[in-house]
Amino acid sequence: MANNRWAVQDAKAKFSELLNACLKEGPQVVTKRGHETAVLITIKEWNALKELAKPSLKSLLLSEDAKGDLILPKRGQGLVRKPAKL
Repeated sequence: MANNRWAVQDAKAKFSELLNACLKEGPQVVTKRGHETAVLITIKEWNALKELAKPSLKSLLLSEDAKGDLILPKRGQGLVRKPAKL
């Protein structure tokens, strides 16, 4: 497939070719109705991208760095809003 772009129907019909192109030529883009929708990359590239990704919210919340003191105003010293008039 020229230009590393595959229409979804071609990608489905020629998956082995798509996979081989990915291994030999690099990332392959899959399009659906003319719009880029997915990319097939090697597992090596995938693992490298995962290493570069920001940590997940779960890992941030569970990390030691996330723990700290929560500063709360003393009782009665917070901002008070007046009730809305009806």
